[in-house]
Amino acid sequence: MVRILNRQRAGLVAVAASAVVALTACGGGTVNEETKTNESKAAAAGGECGDLKIIVNPWVGYTADAYVVGAVAADELGCNVSYVELKEGGPSYQALKSGDGDVILEEWSHAEELKAAEADGYAVDLGSPGNVGIIGWYVPDWLAQEHPDILDWNNLNKYAAEFKTSESGGKGQFLGSDPTYTQYDEAIIKNLGLDYQVVFAGGETATVEAFKKAQENKEWLIGYFWEPQYIHAEVPMDRVKLPEYKEGCDAKKSEVACDYAETELKKVAAKDFMDSGSTAADLIKKFTWTNDDQNLVAKYITADKMTPEEAAAKWIADNPDKVAAWQS
Repeated sequence: MVRILNRQRAGLVAVAASAVVALTACGGGTVNEETKTNESKAAAAGGECGDLKIIVNPWVGYTADAYVVGAVAADELGCNVSYVELKEGGPSYQALKSGDGDVILEEWSHAEELKAAEADGYAVDLGSPGNVGIIGWYVPDWLAQEHPDILDWNNLNKYAAEFKTSESGGKGQFLGSDPTYTQYDEAIIKNLGLDYQVVFAGGETATVEAFKKAQENKEWLIGYFWEPQYIHAEVPMDRVKLPEYKEGCDAKKSEVACDYAETELKKVAAKDFMDSGSTAADLIKKFTWTNDDQNLVAKYITADKMTPEEAAAKWIADNPDKVAAWQS
């Protein structure tokens, strides 16, 4: 079941008539005034925005993308913005196809789904949002400092017993994150002959907390992690060197025996939405920022305990030139 979170800004066009009456009765008139303001913005932009349904996948970096774009769309274009929480890959593409979602802002390595969606005529590849995705195997820095040879995969079996847990079935535990993320660690372990068992943490928050705890308490941990992710600035980690990625080495997932590729992330939108005339279509085409930008907004949400709306508003206020470029 798709869960839709409405994060409409004050004064959006889609306000229930009863609420308008109630506010007017109190003498405010605020809703009507702000609605007219947003309508004027839309007219000045050369058209109307209407509804914008942004798909949000379950990691904080994506939340940063979504709420920054959503805030600009709502405040500057008068869009009626909603956030559709879905897993990445198939569920997100299905939402584009059904009309439940309009755009994926951070597409990670789902080449088969993207190719099929383009062939079926319901999705459009809008290129990169500027972020580069890096997935790999990591250990906490204390471990790399005390056992530097652990950063070579050829030495991992030597240390397998140190990583055993009650959940790893007598093998070394390899900590996966969310099983719906782009990952093929079980295949890598099998095909490299490593004495490890993947145990999934369940999601981003649990994965981050596990690496924090391992670094603070000098616990043995090896697992899946990625960039962009703001926690790299707070918790030192070191990447394990797997066999070098070469084009096509991950083509058949069950046979992968190489490292993950560095991936230029993509924006993917529903073709119907891009052809609708919505002023938000051009905004999404032009939206681009860096890993550092995303990590900063993610830090506001996590470390600084801001709401996504507050984090987005702060970044937008501090970066007027970048925001203006998306609307030029």
